[in-house]
Amino acid sequence: MNRTRQTTDKSKNRITALYERFSRDDELAGDSNSIVNQKKMLEDYAKSNGYTDLVHFTDDGYSGGNFDRPGWKEMLRQIEDGSIGTVIVKDMSRVGRDYLQVGFYTEVFFREKGVHFVAISNGVDSDINTSSEFAPFLNIMNEWYLRDCSRKIKAVLQAKGRDGKPITNNPPYGYIKDPEDKNHWLIDEEAAAVVRRIFRMAVEGIGPYQIARILTEEKVEKPSYYQAKRGYGCYKNRCDMSKPYEWAGVSVVRMLEKPEYMGDTVNFRTKKLSYKDKTAVRNDSDEIVVFTDTHEAIIDRKTWYMVQELRKTKRRINTEGETNPFVGKIFCADCGGKMHYRNEGKRAGRNWRGLPDGSVRTTPACYNCGNYNNSHDQSGKVCCSHNIQAKVIDQLVLETIQYACKSVRMDERAFVESIRSASEIREQSEAKKLKAALKHQEKRYAELDILLKKVYEDNALGRLPDKRYEMLSAGYEKEQAELEQSIKTCREQLTQYDEDTDRTEEFLALVHKYTDITELTPVIINEFVDMIVSY
Repeated sequence: MNRTRQTTDKSKNRITALYERFSRDDELAGDSNSIVNQKKMLEDYAKSNGYTDLVHFTDDGYSGGNFDRPGWKEMLRQIEDGSIGTVIVKDMSRVGRDYLQVGFYTEVFFREKGVHFVAISNGVDSDINTSSEFAPFLNIMNEWYLRDCSRKIKAVLQAKGRDGKPITNNPPYGYIKDPEDKNHWLIDEEAAAVVRRIFRMAVEGIGPYQIARILTEEKVEKPSYYQAKRGYGCYKNRCDMSKPYEWAGVSVVRMLEKPEYMGDTVNFRTKKLSYKDKTAVRNDSDEIVVFTDTHEAIIDRKTWYMVQELRKTKRRINTEGETNPFVGKIFCADCGGKMHYRNEGKRAGRNWRGLPDGSVRTTPACYNCGNYNNSHDQSGKVCCSHNIQAKVIDQLVLETIQYACKSVRMDERAFVESIRSASEIREQSEAKKLKAALKHQEKRYAELDILLKKVYEDNALGRLPDKRYEMLSAGYEKEQAELEQSIKTCREQLTQYDEDTDRTEEFLALVHKYTDITELTPVIINEFVDMIVSY
C-alpha cells in the first residue's frame, strides 16, 4: 500500500504516532519484528506517504495479550487529549493479540476520536472502508498465535523447571546471572552483604519492619532501585527512582522467607490460569519443586532455619525498643504451654491490714505459664503459675552455656561421648517405640492395599453389591489416609533423632566460635538455645 496522504480536518495539525511493540512471543518469528526494524519500517512509510510530526511510542518486552503497557497507555492518553491524528503500526498484531480488545480500539475507539489508523503489512487503512474487511479474521489469527506461543513456552518452562534449572527471569536480590551460563546464579557481593546483615538482625530478634526502618534511615538502596540502577531485574522499567531508600517491611519478610539464599532453586511457586490473564496464582505446596545446592549460598542452612523458627513467635517491643530473646523458647513442663513474659512492675505497698502504707513495691520481671489465670489448654485443664523470675532464667542459661563451653575445652572427646550416649539412651527408649509403631502402620497400610484390590475385583465380578463396595472402599481409603499421615509423622520424628545426633558437630563449631562468653546476647541465645522447660 503506497499512496499520497489526504489530510482531513480532524487529523490536521496533530502528530502522527508510530507504535512499536516487541515481546518474548515475537522472538519465535525472528528479527523482523525487532523494535529497530519496526521503527525503520514505520518511519520509511510515514515519510514516503507525507506524514509529519512523527512521534514514537514503544513497548519493548510486553506481551500482546497485555494492554497495560506504558507506551500504549501514553499514546491513548494523548489520543484522549486530541494530540494524535494518525496511528501507524507494522501490522495488527503490534496493537495486540486479543481480538476483542484490538477490535474495540481499531473499530470503535480510534473512529470515535477521529484517529486515522494504518497497519502497513496487513493493508489496513481506516480511510479505506474495504481495507478493514478481513481485519477481524487477522485479529483472531493473532490471538491464536498468542495461545499457541503460550502453550509452547509453558511446555519449555515445565521441562526446564523439572530439570532443576531456575525458571524465573530474574535472580533474587543478592544474585546475578552467570555471564557464561544464564541458568546459573553468581553472588553479587555488594547486595549479598545487605542480605547477610538482614538475616543477622533477624537472629538478633529485630523484626522485619524494624529492619526496614533501620535500612531506610541508613540510606541503603532498596532492592528494586539497586537492580533498576544497574539495568537488570524486572524493576528496570517500573521502579520509582525518586525513592531509592524507602524499604518496605513486606520486602524484608519476603527476603527472609526465600530458600534461594541457602543455595536452593525453587520452581513453580505460582501459575497463570490463562494466557490472557497475567495474574500469578500461588500453587499448592505439593506442586512446588525444590532443588537443593544448585548455586552458592549466601546464608547457611542453620541460620536460615533459625530465622524461620524465630519468626513463628510474635515479639513485643518494650519502651527501649528491644524484644525479649527468650520469648517462644520457654515452655511449661506440666501442660506444654508457652511461658509468657511479664515486665517488671511497681505497685503500692500495703500494711498487715491490707491498707496502703505509702511504700512502693517492685515486682520483678518474670515468666508465667500461658495457661495460668483460667486460660485453658487443649485438654481443658487449668495450669499453675510456675512463676520464675527472668533474672533466674538469665543466670541459669548463662551458667549452662559457660559450663558446656568449659567442658568442651577441657575434654572435647569426653563431652562428645556424653552427648552421643545421651542420644543413644533416648533412642533406645523413645525411638524404639516409634520404630515399632512405624513397622506396624506400614504393615497395615500394605494390608489395606490388598483389601482394596480384593473388594474391587469382587465388585467387578458381581460378588459384591455396589452399595457394599462403596462403603468398604470408603472405609479402607479413609484408614489409609490416616495411616499415611501417621507414618509421615513417625518418620519425621525418627529423622529428628538422627539430626540431633548430627548436631553435636554443629555445637562444637559454635563453642569454638566464642572464646569467652560473659553475658547473654540475643544472638548467643538464639544460637545456643532451642527450648527451655520450666518445672
